[in-house]
Amino acid sequence: MTDIEIAHSVKMKTIKEIAKKFQIKESMLDYFGKYRAKLDYQKIHQTKRGKLILVSAITPTPAGEGKTTVSIGLSDAINLRGKTSILALREPSLGPVFGLKGGATGGGYAQVIPIEDINLHFNGDFHAITTANNLLSSLIDNHLYQGNALNIDENRIVFNRCLDLNDRALRNIVVSNGGTKKEVLRKEKFNITAASEIMAIMCLSKDIHELKENLADITVAYDKEGKAVTARDLNAHHAMAILLKEALKPNVVQTLAGNLALIHCGPFANIAHGCNSIIATESAMSLGEYTVTEAGFGADLGAEKFLDLKCRKINIMPNAVIIVATGRALKMHGGIPKEELTIENVEAIKKGAENLIKHIKNMTTVFGLPTIVAINKFSSDTNRELETIKEIVATQKVKAVVVEVWSKGGEGALELADEVIKLCEKEKKTQFVYDVTDSPETKIMKIATKIYGAKAVKYSEEAKETLIEIEKRKLNELPVVIAKTQYSLSDNPKLLGVPKEHELTIKSIEIRTGAKMIVAIAGDMLLMPGLGKVPAAENMRIDDKGNISGLF
Repeated sequence: MTDIEIAHSVKMKTIKEIAKKFQIKESMLDYFGKYRAKLDYQKIHQTKRGKLILVSAITPTPAGEGKTTVSIGLSDAINLRGKTSILALREPSLGPVFGLKGGATGGGYAQVIPIEDINLHFNGDFHAITTANNLLSSLIDNHLYQGNALNIDENRIVFNRCLDLNDRALRNIVVSNGGTKKEVLRKEKFNITAASEIMAIMCLSKDIHELKENLADITVAYDKEGKAVTARDLNAHHAMAILLKEALKPNVVQTLAGNLALIHCGPFANIAHGCNSIIATESAMSLGEYTVTEAGFGADLGAEKFLDLKCRKINIMPNAVIIVATGRALKMHGGIPKEELTIENVEAIKKGAENLIKHIKNMTTVFGLPTIVAINKFSSDTNRELETIKEIVATQKVKAVVVEVWSKGGEGALELADEVIKLCEKEKKTQFVYDVTDSPETKIMKIATKIYGAKAVKYSEEAKETLIEIEKRKLNELPVVIAKTQYSLSDNPKLLGVPKEHELTIKSIEIRTGAKMIVAIAGDMLLMPGLGKVPAAENMRIDDKGNISGLF
């Protein structure tokens, strides 16, 4: 059966039943029908913090790794062991759903449901973020139209519009073209919503008060004397917060096994920070003994940002880290083409395992975190291949456990659950990659050399100019988010495994004073993806009864 057929074969419980099972009072929920709700986080008494488990992965390949599927299966398995585990996942973006990647609800018997509702318009969060973002853009252009009292330099407007779809035609556009004489003709571009500053603010704000303050601090432009103009100067932040107040509440759904999942904001760890919201994570940690969360793509991207940015802010580090790997992906890192991945190849596993070892070292040596490897088993994997992976992982003084969550759900991750529960009790002495007092260049260099294995960092002239602006505005202590290809530890997506002697090229830098971060864009990364030759949207269908097919 396909993922969607498996999901439809399970009779869903009402979200009211799920909430009761996890001792969530009905007064804490705002219902969206029978099977979805919003959680009123302000009614949760955060008197305790359960254990935090971070799920990451090796560098992703077209062969698939299954990080979300493993996260869901693990949480179900912990619940099967009589503990209380709650999932805290990221929301899907419509861009990948209609593009190439597909949904973000797991697979097989390790899924969160209802999958159509989660993957399409999920409780309106992304639409609210898009609208709040574009409200600010419209206020900027209206200010110019109405006389420009703030003396904004129309050539230095740095806040972009956004849309939650892949649309390369919106990467470079002109606005106010052909309008009245009062309208200001200027260049503009769209980011995908997940990569917008508003998304980052939603993820990193602890409550409505902090949300308003962060929105107010957004740098929208510079005036003709070089002074920064903010959303506060445009009196935009309150109206934006009004649009976002319901979206700030985490979404409540269930796994196929009838366990609780909070899904809220934060996809795209390649071009954004790639973590779900602080509110969702802290709510889950207050409601359960264990919180299983994920960070996007490989440990070099989502996990690094989760730890250096999010964990630094909430003053907590994971009790355990899981790195997901598959034999298929390791063979691809070992140079085997996709069409040959079902053929046993122990030597390719050994070669490709260099990538896995690098991610293990990033977590254990660089960050000092207790780590375990989850080998997500495919039917074509042989015992020799699986044992080879275990032996290689053991050389790093880390354990590897085979999981079969796609075919067995939580039952396929019981051994992993047992090992993770033990790992959560292990003492840890953790550190960050960089210090907040480091300069932006030093922060970028430390991430590039320690996490990516780069030998040097190069900057374009545009990036150098932004570094001067950061120094001028005394913003050096802001954390750094690097936007980089997910397909390689380098900024070149064609370099698989562990690239040697590579340089990281920073082509541009964005100052995001609302989200309290600096975004350094490496290589050829773009903040608005495009569609492939045959987008997934072309194969989707809906019948006269409203049943959807081709979504996954």
